[in-house]
Amino acid sequence: MGILTDWITDWLKELLIGGIMGNLDGLFDTVNTRVGEIAVQVGTTPAAWNAGVFSLIRQLSETVILPIAGLILTFVATYELIQMIIDRNNLHDIDTWMFFKWIFKTAAAILILSNVFNIVNAVFDVSQSVITRSAGIIQGSTDITPGMLDTLETTLEAMELGPLLGLFMQTLLIGWTMKALSIVIFVIVYGRMLEIYMLTSLAPIPVATLSNREMGSMGQNYLKSLFAVGFQGLLILLCVGIYGVLVQGIATGGDPINAIWGCVGYTVLLCFMLFKTGTIAKSVFGAH
Repeated sequence: MGILTDWITDWLKELLIGGIMGNLDGLFDTVNTRVGEIAVQVGTTPAAWNAGVFSLIRQLSETVILPIAGLILTFVATYELIQMIIDRNNLHDIDTWMFFKWIFKTAAAILILSNVFNIVNAVFDVSQSVITRSAGIIQGSTDITPGMLDTLETTLEAMELGPLLGLFMQTLLIGWTMKALSIVIFVIVYGRMLEIYMLTSLAPIPVATLSNREMGSMGQNYLKSLFAVGFQGLLILLCVGIYGVLVQGIATGGDPINAIWGCVGYTVLLCFMLFKTGTIAKSVFGAH
């Protein structure tokens, strides 16, 4: 009877050890892939990220949004002319220079509106240049190394059946957690690009208000938001650099499960800070 019990116990231990190693094998591959893609994604301009989508956005903006922006600019220019005349004592104190000033401002507004996509691309070209140079400074592997798993199997063989069962449940939870975190990283990085495309598609409307002092706050806040979402990529890249340093600093000796949980904790922290980058960038540029 004792021999049978020992055989069943050994069989269960081998089954649990195999299950634990199977759960941990390739555990961080998806997260490592997502993290490795971040530097490439955030350093790409909207036109280069997906030329087909950018062409669609540009065509939609120029054929649908730009005519509306033209009407807004006409209203803004007319309103400013009327307000300027009223301010001059109802035509009793008129200087010809103010009409030249109005014509110059209107012509400049039309020129800016007709080149709005060049302005938007210039903003992202600047942010891409900064991100590219920063990527050369933020070096080091961000991969979670499998070295911590090399000695794990030997440690597991010395454990009893009960702790092995508990450890098996932990590894299942870790596996689900890492899959969820890889999805979160994907949503944050690609969501930023979709936000850029949505901002780009409506660019003519806020830009049309820039020439007016009273309504220009709309256009100014749009430009601030544009710079904020562009330089958010730098903050995302900085988060990845810090994450890589923290992960590589985890000791691979000692309890490997604690090291793995530490990596999971740092990955959760990475996702939390990636969510915060948008808010931080907007606060820096004063966008709301």
